Amino acid sequence: MPEMVRITDVSPRDGLQNEPGSIPTNDKARLVELLVDALVDEVELTSFVSPKRVPQLADADDVLENVLPFKRPDVLYSALVPNEKGLGRLLSASERAGMPLVDKIALFTAASEEFNQQNTGASIAESIERFALVVRKARDNGLKVRAYISCVVRCPYQGDIAPEKVAEVVQKLSELEPDEIDLGDTIGAATPETIVAALDAARGANAWAESQDAETWVVHLHDTHGRAGDCVEAALDAGIRSFDGSAGGLGGCPFAAGPGERAPGNIATRTLIEYIHAKGYETRVNTDRLERASLFAQELVEQAQDQHFGGTGLG
Repeated sequence: MPEMVRITDVSPRDGLQNEPGSIPTNDKARLVELLVDALVDEVELTSFVSPKRVPQLADADDVLENVLPFKRPDVLYSALVPNEKGLGRLLSASERAGMPLVDKIALFTAASEEFNQQNTGASIAESIERFALVVRKARDNGLKVRAYISCVVRCPYQGDIAPEKVAEVVQKLSELEPDEIDLGDTIGAATPETIVAALDAARGANAWAESQDAETWVVHLHDTHGRAGDCVEAALDAGIRSFDGSAGGLGGCPFAAGPGERAPGNIATRTLIEYIHAKGYETRVNTDRLERASLFAQELVEQAQDQHFGGTGLG
C-alpha cells in the first residue's frame, strides 16, 4: 500500500497576507470551507501579527469565528502567532467562542540574522527566547506547536545560508521541543541538493533532532525558479512526509520581496500533490475539490488587485 504524505494548505494565511487590496472576511472563510471540503490535512487560517505590519490579516479573530462551522475532526486548524500578545488574542477569541478555535499554533524564526531582524525586530536567539512562554501557554491550552525556520537555503539580504546555520537554529529550538519544525525556502532559491543539505543539517543538529520521526519535519517551498517540484522529489527521497502548499500558488512573505516586486509565490498545492503522486506516494486530498478551492483563491487575489490598482474586476 502506498505511503501517505501529509498536506498543509497555507493559502488563507501565507497566500493572502501580501495582497494589497482588502479581501472580505467571509471570502477568506469560504476559501477555508473549500479547502476543508478538499480534505487537506491542515489549513493554516491566519496570523495574529500586528495589523499595522500585515493589514490583510487584521481580521484574524473574525476569520477564526467564521470558519468554525466548517471544522472537521480530521482536518487541523492552525494559526501563526508572532509572540505572546498574538497568542493572547487567539486565546481570547477562543474564550469568547467557548471552545478552542485552532488545534495548533505556528511560531517563526529564521536561519538568517538579517531576515529575522527585518521580520521580527529581533535576533534569532532573542526570537527563540521569546517563544518559551508562548509554547508553555499554548501547551497549557492543549495546542500543538509548529516552529518555522525561514530562509534555510538563501536570504534576500544575506545571500546563501550555510546548512550549519540551519543546524544551529534547530539546536536552539530543540530546547522547546516543538511538535514540528518547518523548513522554509522563503525566496524559492533551493535546488534538490541545497534543500537536502538543509534537511540533513537540521535532522542531524543534535540528539533531540536525531531522535525525531518523520512527522516532526515539514518542508515549505516557493516556486520562484520552477524548481520546487524537483525539491519535493528530493525531499521525499530524503524521508520527508509532510509539505506545505498554497491553493493556486498564492502567497509569499511580504518581507522577502524586492523593491517594486511581489514576493515569490508558494508551490501550488495541486502541483505539490502531482509530484508526490508521481513518486508513488499518496495523499488523501480530493484533487477535483482542490481545484475549486484553487480557482476561488485566484479569484480573490484578482479582485483584491483590481480593487487596489483601480481595475474593473471584469473580463
